[in-house]
Amino acid sequence: MKFTLSWLKDHLETEADVHRIAEAMTMAGLEVEEVLDPAAKLAPFTVAKIVSAERHPNADRLQVCQVETVDGMKEIVCGAPNARAGLTTIYAPIGAYVPGLGVTLVEKPVRGVVSNGMLCSAAELELADDSDGIQELPPEIPVGTPVAGLFGAEPVIDFEVTPNRPDWLGVTGIARDLAAAGVGRLKHFDIAVVRGGFPSPVSVRIEASEMCPVFAGRVIRGVRNGPSPAWLQKRLTAIGLRPINRLVDVTNLIAYDRARPLHVYDLAKLSGPEIVVRAGQVSAQTGEAEHLIALDGKTYAVQPADCVIADAAGERPIGLGGVMGGESTGCDDDTVDVFLESAWFEPLVIAQTGRVHAIHSDAQYRFARGVDPASVTPGLELATRLILDLCGGEPSEIVYVGEPPANPAPIAFDPAHVKRLTGMSLADDRIGTILGQLGFLVQAAPEGQAQPWIVTPPSFRRDVDGPADLVEEVARIEGFDRLPDTPLPPVARPAGGVLNPRQARVRTARRALAALGYAEAVTWSFTKQSTAALFGGGDETLVLENPIAADLDCMRPSALPNLIQAAARNAARGFAEAALFEIGPIYLGDGPNDQRTVVAALVAPHAARHWAGAGEDPLFALKGDLTALLEEIGAPVASLQLAQGSNRDWWHPGRSARLQLGPKNVIVEFGELHPRVLKALDADGPMLAFEIVLDTVPEPRGKGSKARGPADLATLMPLTRDFAFVVEDAKPAGDLVRAAAGADKALIAEVRVFDVYRGKGVDDGFKSVALEVVLQPRQATLTDAEIEALTARVVAAIEKQGGRLRA
Repeated sequence: MKFTLSWLKDHLETEADVHRIAEAMTMAGLEVEEVLDPAAKLAPFTVAKIVSAERHPNADRLQVCQVETVDGMKEIVCGAPNARAGLTTIYAPIGAYVPGLGVTLVEKPVRGVVSNGMLCSAAELELADDSDGIQELPPEIPVGTPVAGLFGAEPVIDFEVTPNRPDWLGVTGIARDLAAAGVGRLKHFDIAVVRGGFPSPVSVRIEASEMCPVFAGRVIRGVRNGPSPAWLQKRLTAIGLRPINRLVDVTNLIAYDRARPLHVYDLAKLSGPEIVVRAGQVSAQTGEAEHLIALDGKTYAVQPADCVIADAAGERPIGLGGVMGGESTGCDDDTVDVFLESAWFEPLVIAQTGRVHAIHSDAQYRFARGVDPASVTPGLELATRLILDLCGGEPSEIVYVGEPPANPAPIAFDPAHVKRLTGMSLADDRIGTILGQLGFLVQAAPEGQAQPWIVTPPSFRRDVDGPADLVEEVARIEGFDRLPDTPLPPVARPAGGVLNPRQARVRTARRALAALGYAEAVTWSFTKQSTAALFGGGDETLVLENPIAADLDCMRPSALPNLIQAAARNAARGFAEAALFEIGPIYLGDGPNDQRTVVAALVAPHAARHWAGAGEDPLFALKGDLTALLEEIGAPVASLQLAQGSNRDWWHPGRSARLQLGPKNVIVEFGELHPRVLKALDADGPMLAFEIVLDTVPEPRGKGSKARGPADLATLMPLTRDFAFVVEDAKPAGDLVRAAAGADKALIAEVRVFDVYRGKGVDDGFKSVALEVVLQPRQATLTDAEIEALTARVVAAIEKQGGRLRA
C-alpha cells in the first residue's frame, strides 16, 4: 500500500514531515517498508537555457550547445532533435546519477568534443514513460531552479498491511490512526447524497447471497469519458498506478482513498436490463465450465466456488465478483451510459478465487481481507459525485439489494484491563478518548453489570472481538515505547542435572569410540522402506504419512543402513577407508516400548598396499574395539557368551557372531556385513560393523560413585604357565579362556590365547589352542604344590569343555 504526503493531508491536518509520519506509523503498529523521496533523486537537476547550438564538427546528428546553467556557462554535446538556441530545459552536471539511464555522468569527449554535463528528457529522469527529445520548459522559469519543485515530486510512503487491518488499505484509515496517535487532526467530510433523476433501468438479482449478501448500483447516463485531469493522473501515478480514463480512474482513486473497491460497466454493452449475482456454472451436457475474458486480457474458466456477475438473464458472465471485471463490458472513450457497482463480497470466497485463478487485483486484495460493509452506499455516492464532476451526466436512483452482514458485537470492557495487561497507568478519560478516535463507540454499561463500559467496534474493525483486543488498541496508540520496564524477580539457579545410567553410558561410549579413532555420524531416524526391509523392518505401521523425502519414508529398524550409506558416500568422494559410529534410536514396532537405543559402529577397511602385508585381520581389530567399548560402559564382558551362526541374515554367515547373556538376551551382533546387503545399498565391500543394544546391557551391581576405589597393587611378582589343549575345530577359543579363568578367580589374573595350531600331530577336525595363564599371588609366594594344584584345576576346567591336554 502506497500513498503520498499530500494525499494524506487531504484527510489529516498536520505539519509533520514524511519521516515523522513514517515514525508515527511504525509506533502505531504499521510496518513501513520504505519512504520513497523523488525530490532527493532529482536534487542534482536544475533548469538551464541553451544560448547557442551548432552542428558537431565530427557528427551530423550531434550539436555542441553553449548552455547557461547554475554552474555558469557550460559546453554540452546533445543529440536531441529539439535542442536549439533559446530553449529552456533540464541540466545534469558532471557526477549526477541519471536514473532513467542508470549511469553517473563523467567528463569525457564525445566524438572529440568534451561534454561538461547533459541535457535531459523527462524519460531520462523517470518523469515520463517516453520522450521525443530533451524536456522543454516555459521560458520564464529562472536558470538554476530545482527540477524537483517544478514537477511536484513528493515523498511516497510504502508500507505492509497485515491481514487483520483492511481499513489500512485506504488513506482515510491511516489518517484515523495517526490522528489518534497525536500526529494531527482528522478531517471529517460528509458524503452528500446524490439524488437520482429517474428510476434505474437496470435491476439486480442475487442468487448467491452466501457469496455476495448485498449489492448496490445506479445508472449514470450522458457521461463524457476521456483522459483524467492532471491532478488525478498525478495522484495515481505517484503510487504506481497507470491512469486509464476518467471512469476507471475514479474507481481506483476511491479504492485507495476509502478502501472501497467499485466497478463500472458500459451500459450499452450489457445484454438485458438485469444483472445477476450467482455462482459459477458447469454445463450439464458437456461438463465444461463457463469462461470469462477479463480486463487483463486473460481467459478464466469459472469454477462453481467463484462469485459471478452475469447479464442476459444470468446467462453471460461479465465479471468475477470482487476480483475483476470482464472485457466485454469495459468502459472506453466512447462510453456514454454506465452502470456503477458497489457491493460487498464474502472474504473467503474472494480469497479462494484469487488463489485458484492466480489473480491479484486491487479489488481482490481488499475484498479478501474484508471491506467495510457500511461503505456500500457511501462509496457509491462518492463515486457518483466524482463522475458527475469529471464526466458530467445524470444519475438514476440507487438499486440496493440484500442485507449487509451484522456489525461487530458490543464488548463489555473494564478500563482497568489496560493496567492489568500492560502495566500502563492511564486515566479512564484517556482510554475512552483513544477508543473514540479510532471509531469505537464507548458507552456506560447498564446498572448491575460487572464491566463499567460497553464498547462497540466500528463496522470496519471486525478483527476486534474481545477486551484484550481493546487493550492492544490503547497500548499501540499510547505507544509501545511507554510500556513500563520492570525487571523479573531473581530466580535461584537450579541444581545441575544428573545423568541416568543410560545417558551416562551414551556419553562414555561416545568418548570411548572417539578415542579409538571412530568419527561420529548423525543420520536420520528413518530410511527407505525397502532398505528397512533388508534389516528386518519396513512394517506398514512404521511408514511415515508425510515423509520429508521419498527415500526417507520409514522408521529405521537398525542404525547400520544409514552408516553403510554414509560410508558409501565417503567412498564415492575418494575417502574409502571409513570408521564411523552413531548412537541413537531404532524402532522395532509402533508401540511405546518398541524403541531401543543402540551404539553402532562401522569400518570399511581399505588399507593401502604395503610390503609388510595386510596386517591384522580387520574382523579381529573390530572385535578388540568392541570388547574395549563393552568394558568401558560396564558390560559383564567375562560372562558374555559368543555364539556363531545365529546372526540375522544381513550379516555374513561365516564371518559374524553375537555376544549374549543366555539365548534370549543378545547384547551385540558384530562381524562382516553380507555382500548382498551392500550391493542393494550400492556400497562396495568389505564393511564390518557391530550394533550394541544398550537396553539389553545389564546395569553393574552396586551404586556408582565418582570416587576412585583403593589402589589394588600387588606386592609379589606374577608368574605364568603355558598350556596347549586339543579341542574340536568348531570349539570357540573364548570358551576355553573363560573356563581357565574360572578355575581360580582369586589367583588367575589373566588368560591369553597365544597360538592356534592345525596340522601334523593333531587329528583332522581338531585344533591345538595354546593358553598363557597369568598367576598373581596376593598373600605369599606360591609353593610348587600350590602351583601344581592350580594347574590341575585349570586342566580339569578345560576338560569339562571337551578339551584335553596336548602331550
